[in-house]
Amino acid sequence: MALDKLLENEAQAEIERIRADAQARAEQIVAGAHERARTLIESRTRQLDNQRQAELVRARSAADLDSNAQRLTSSDTLQAQAFQVSEQYLHSSVTSPEYPQILAKLISEALQVLPNAEAVEASLNEHDAVRQALAQLGRTLDIRVNDQVKTGVRLVGPGGKSSIQNTLTGRLDRVRGELAPQISRLLAE
Repeated sequence: MALDKLLENEAQAEIERIRADAQARAEQIVAGAHERARTLIESRTRQLDNQRQAELVRARSAADLDSNAQRLTSSDTLQAQAFQVSEQYLHSSVTSPEYPQILAKLISEALQVLPNAEAVEASLNEHDAVRQALAQLGRTLDIRVNDQVKTGVRLVGPGGKSSIQNTLTGRLDRVRGELAPQISRLLAE
């Protein structure tokens, strides 16, 4: 019986050794799985964090672009309003007492370009101011109605073959491109 007991003890020892090996192997597999899971979680966390950062950058860029677009639109609107107010002021200046002096200057400048002018064209409501301006200049020219010419005059040469227009709104239109950047700069301040 001692042999039976010995074989049984040996078998039991072998079973314990196999169980211990299996347990050790299982622990290695579980530890490896835990390590792979931790690595995968860290990798995915980094990837999500990078995506979040990229989305934040895109959102900030979009917000900056939108802000700049709104600022430009606002600036353009204010600039258009500034020119509109300027034009309204120029149109209202035709009723001021100084307007004949302004017209005298405009006519004098136009006469330097077209000295042999035979007629002055102006809007009907500006004819009295044109007469006063011509009197200041000591000039006699035929005064004609041209309601297309406002806030100034159009001199017509002999036979109507040449003409020159000199108006306040025309001058504003000519300097609009030069003034636009200055107005934008002032609005930005």
